[in-house]
Amino acid sequence: MAHTVLTVVVAVASLACVCYGLDNGLGLTPPMGWMSWERYRCRVDCVRYPNSCINEQLYMRMADAMVSGGYVAAGYNRVNID
Repeated sequence: MAHTVLTVVVAVASLACVCYGLDNGLGLTPPMGWMSWERYRCRVDCVRYPNSCINEQLYMRMADAMVSGGYVAAGYNRVNID
């Protein structure tokens, strides 16, 4: 019973919180971009996988593909190096 009452009190208290943010234009859209880890994981053997290893040429190709594919115009503006 006490656990249920505590749960209800916490739920009501969390709904009563007021959040304030700065009106500076930041965070209006989620960050959108391309991440090498999601596609290539840890492939760093450029001798065995010359077209899909993680290196500078891969990032340049992906950035060019984002532009030519219209992703930059749609709001995708990051290439994350991870």
